[in-house]
Amino acid sequence: MSRPAVLVARAVFPEVVERLATHFEVEANPDDVIWSRAELIAHLQGKAGMLTTGSERIDADLLAACPGLRIVANMAVGYNNFDVAAMTAAGVLGTNAPDVLTETTADFGMALLLATARRVCESEHFLRAGLWKNWRYDLFLGAEVHGSTLGIIGMGRIGQAVARRAALGFGMRVLYHNRSRLAGEIEAACGARYVEKDELLRTADHVMLVLPYSAESHHTIGAEELARMKPTATLINLARGGIVDDAALARALRERRIAAAGLDVFEGEPRVHPDLLTVPNVVLTPHIASATRGTRLAMANLAADNLIDFFTTGRPRTPVNPQVLR
Repeated sequence: MSRPAVLVARAVFPEVVERLATHFEVEANPDDVIWSRAELIAHLQGKAGMLTTGSERIDADLLAACPGLRIVANMAVGYNNFDVAAMTAAGVLGTNAPDVLTETTADFGMALLLATARRVCESEHFLRAGLWKNWRYDLFLGAEVHGSTLGIIGMGRIGQAVARRAALGFGMRVLYHNRSRLAGEIEAACGARYVEKDELLRTADHVMLVLPYSAESHHTIGAEELARMKPTATLINLARGGIVDDAALARALRERRIAAAGLDVFEGEPRVHPDLLTVPNVVLTPHIASATRGTRLAMANLAADNLIDFFTTGRPRTPVNPQVLR
């Protein structure tokens, strides 16, 4: 019998492509070409599966043009590139890659918080420009992290992992807001207390966003929310672009209505709002929160596992619309 054909839409680890090739006819993209919509559809002809990295939009129009497609495996925990309703209606399974990136991403959340609060990037640029002439008592005074209050919006796996680091490692008071309150034993393990969003914004010294992107979470932080925050507060976006109104944030930073921000994700990335590039009090990183070799390899292998399991046992590990399987 002929083997199913799958498309690997972006460059991934060669060993993962080799593993897939033991099960499928694989078309890979080792040069990491960013295909246009029409090109992606052309490459999908005759393919029953696809491994994506989150940058490929899967919607009704694409599905109609690719009737043989049966599964799309995202190499990411987020799947806002999926129109899940359209995929379900078309009988196409979507999978994601949760859990394997939780701890690494939480590590980076704390790194971004520390860099932002302690003005690491600002001071490095100052030093590299040859402007450091002598020690001063007020040189790049930042915000305390230990013993301060962290407010987390979005308390899933990653939010909980951040909370544990903050409460147990830095002695921080942790507040959180979520669509639903966690069980008491989980709150206790995280050292976190549930509050309404307004209280969190008004109270926290540092606000970290760790919630999935959706129409409901679009611009969770905009001009109104920024105005509620302390002028000494920092904002960290570890989640997805679009959760923050980047234009409003740039204005708030320029006018010092909040002290600083740290962003790993952006609206319309890889494009970055130009105003964010001109304010000094922001740390910018190119969506690298999960970027360790071990974690990214685990993400790719989980996406491969989902493809292999779907076609061999019919039981993929992390489906996002499992009703398709029924």
